[in-house]
Amino acid sequence: MKPLGPIPPGYAAIDGELAIGGRKASELVAEAGTPLFVYDGALIEARVAALRSALPQRLGLHYAMKANPFAPLLRHIAGLVDGFDIASGGELLMAEAAGVQAERISFAGPGKRDADLEAAISRGVTLNLESAREAERALVIAERVGRAPKLAIRVNPDFDLKGSGMKMGGGAKPFGVDTDGVPALARTIIASGAEWRGFHIYAGSQTLDAAAIVEMQAATLTLAARLAEESGAVLPVCNLGGGFGIPYFPGDLPLDLAAVGAALAKRFAALPEVLQETAFCIELGRYLVGEAGVYLTRIIDRKESHGEVFLVTDGGLHHQLAASGNFGTVVRRNYPSAIATRFGASVEEEASVVGCLCTPLDRLADKGGFPRAEEGDLVAVFCAGAYGASASPVHFLGHGPAAERLVNARS
Repeated sequence: MKPLGPIPPGYAAIDGELAIGGRKASELVAEAGTPLFVYDGALIEARVAALRSALPQRLGLHYAMKANPFAPLLRHIAGLVDGFDIASGGELLMAEAAGVQAERISFAGPGKRDADLEAAISRGVTLNLESAREAERALVIAERVGRAPKLAIRVNPDFDLKGSGMKMGGGAKPFGVDTDGVPALARTIIASGAEWRGFHIYAGSQTLDAAAIVEMQAATLTLAARLAEESGAVLPVCNLGGGFGIPYFPGDLPLDLAAVGAALAKRFAALPEVLQETAFCIELGRYLVGEAGVYLTRIIDRKESHGEVFLVTDGGLHHQLAASGNFGTVVRRNYPSAIATRFGASVEEEASVVGCLCTPLDRLADKGGFPRAEEGDLVAVFCAGAYGASASPVHFLGHGPAAERLVNARS
């Protein structure tokens, strides 16, 4: 029997069923059907409040909307954070539709098309430039549309985030400008008459090691100070990136947020002169919304093959690619999952939860311990609030998208 990942805090049982935002799973699927993503707005609010309490007040909090662009969730979180970080022209449209003002948006990502650059410049969105050539294109477009662009440089740091699930810096990368090219590019941007918006330095994502994040943030501040000095200009803004992880797998422990906040506060108290007036922010996606989401899927068939139990559901990797182990995982491990309609019941058997696709990759839980489940029971896959619906191959085999709902959004 293989262990399941840890169920996040904030979930309880009502009448023997999983409750999400105070509502039973069966009630939610009666309204919306299955498969269904449910996001608890109150858990998102609590996560933002915990960040505000632990981190220095000087530090702005941005939402990296690639984690989850569901429109009601965007509208909800827009009132909780200081800014939005987007990665495409399509995300710009979604952020605007959610009521996010252009001055709160920054746009990173390689391969921005001219139409993307023009849309951002025309609206007054900050562009995090990924190369000197992208800067040239942006300046040409800005001159044509007659508007001074807001330009920052995304820096490819010489270090990465230790223990990171996805390394975004250190060595050759498609992201950002190598450090030795940053000062000259900054001077070019400033001389052009553009509005200089500083640096975006992102070294990695998804680590649970507070010491690694502390070390990364210290290195980021040191690098920002050096590059600002070499650029010969005041640094108005510095995005310190993210990297805060959530527990997905057996044995994972939550990030020690208090340790990260205390170390950063100490660093802020001793900033060099060149950073004294700099506005700092971090960008977080999965850490804000990941644990607030649950994926619910209904068991269609219970079958045995060579002595193994398979719970065949109407969902699968076309909605939850990450939980299937096919989204960058080297060794497949089980996400937190449960039988939602028998939540809290004792383990009775070993079973694998599989989806409805014709591929052996479509496995949501592998030989996990569950109470006995039958056709009609609901399976819950947790940590489904980030990189779920929008990061999965929804059109594969034509089964269609899952429904999505935001519940318990009090603000």
